[in-house]
Amino acid sequence: MTTHFITAEIEINDQQEAIAKAVEQELSKHGEPLRWAITSVKEESVEQVKTAIVEAVVTCK
Repeated sequence: MTTHFITAEIEINDQQEAIAKAVEQELSKHGEPLRWAITSVKEESVEQVKTAIVEAVVTCK
């Protein structure tokens, strides 16, 4: 089993439960998430789209 540090950009909305689910779903593409944190949020004012920058540690078999 190996661990990897990854950074991902994930589109989010204002619902807290949906944010966590979206982050975990995206991270599961890279392995089993051990821990993750949203380190910043970019907001596109024209399109009203928010993108979370997530840093995570995942494990892979």
